[in-house]
Amino acid sequence: MNQSQEDYLEAIYVLSKEDEHVRMSDVAKHLSVSKPSVNKAINLLQEKGYLTHQHYGAILLTEEGKALAKKVYERHKVIKRFFVDILKVEETVAEDEACKVEHCIGEDTLEKLKEFVNRVLD
Repeated sequence: MNQSQEDYLEAIYVLSKEDEHVRMSDVAKHLSVSKPSVNKAINLLQEKGYLTHQHYGAILLTEEGKALAKKVYERHKVIKRFFVDILKVEETVAEDEACKVEHCIGEDTLEKLKEFVNRVLD
């Protein structure tokens, strides 16, 4: 799973929390990419078993896809919370940088970061 694929799964997960009927145009707008790019990614993720998509229909995450997307989303939230609430990084910068860091941070480091953020802020 590469960074781009994780971004698509995360976007679908976030969008599906707002409306379970996620369309390709919703994903394109959310990620600021073209519809053909979304189509290519959706086909690849469907082949890997992470989602289902009927032509011109809603995109639905499979259980495996939902679990992976939720994991990426949770990493993103912890990192962004650290950047914004502890380091006082501006919100839009923190959003962008959390998206980059979430793909390369190790599980052990993330867990320690999560514990630190929770200890300091909760």
